Amino acid sequence: MTADFGHAGPADEPTGPPIGGLPASLAETLRYGPFHRALRDAIAHRGLSLARLRAHIEQLGVQVGQSTLSYWQRGLRHPEVPRAIPTVRALETVLKLPPDSLIALIGPRQPPHAQRPSPAGFAELASAWADTAPLLAEFDAIPESSRSNADLEMLSVHDAILIGGRHEQRAVTTRLVVRALRGGPDRYLAVHQGDEGCRIDEATIRPGEGCRQGRLRRQAASRGMAVELLFDRRLAEGEEHVFSYTVVDETGGPTPGHHRTFRDPCPSYLVQMGFHRRALPARCTKQFRSGLLATPVDVDELVCGLGGVVSAYFSDVGPGTAGVSVEWS
Repeated sequence: MTADFGHAGPADEPTGPPIGGLPASLAETLRYGPFHRALRDAIAHRGLSLARLRAHIEQLGVQVGQSTLSYWQRGLRHPEVPRAIPTVRALETVLKLPPDSLIALIGPRQPPHAQRPSPAGFAELASAWADTAPLLAEFDAIPESSRSNADLEMLSVHDAILIGGRHEQRAVTTRLVVRALRGGPDRYLAVHQGDEGCRIDEATIRPGEGCRQGRLRRQAASRGMAVELLFDRRLAEGEEHVFSYTVVDETGGPTPGHHRTFRDPCPSYLVQMGFHRRALPARCTKQFRSGLLATPVDVDELVCGLGGVVSAYFSDVGPGTAGVSVEWS
């Protein structure tokens, strides 16, 4: 667990007058940092929403995602030098801050290996399943395999789930957009857990665009399945890649819904469940949990629209578990 204590000056060091007529508290964070706190305080002082802030920045000819601004002000990510300098200068202009006051806080570019903690093994990535460590241990044994997921930044995920006439989950099609944080990742480890009563040995994987199937492991006790999805090349640092796959697993009982666990923040997650027209649900809710045993937050009722499809969209989701819970009559 980490805590941010800022960078206060020595007790006997004078703070000096406020910068440019700004409030003393904002002037202090601009003087000592850290960057995310200074940005957050400056946004609050100007009273701008992230959407309005982004619109003003784009009027200056600089493109930036609202999710990026959100990550920066929460300290989940740090601006990369030199690529982010135009955006940070635009922030100074829109927020009416002294020139270079934010630039001075982002510091020099760090080497790629210092931007992220050491890659976690797949057993740790799937820690939500207490009994899947043996299933994933084989993948951890190969270095280039075990670090692949940790070297990929998730930009967008779309899960499309098909529900059959017996209320069973028949297929899950997933499309992902990822970005390489370092040069070298050439695969992604996908993990699937079937519903209660499923026969995981009968589940199959159908790779879609952008990947092919590698090693596959199953575990009956946890109803778990892990599969390597191999890309056609090693990705360069910063390169984006789109790929998809489908899990066909229709042997389980009535599904309680579909949820995905995010270890790191993801800007965009869309989950859609398509129901058999003669087996519609009694109730569907959009839910997010910060942990497996945590109380659901952001619970919203969902409408099953024309064609029997329920959709839930999450922006800036994670870490945590997001998805749709289903109740049957």
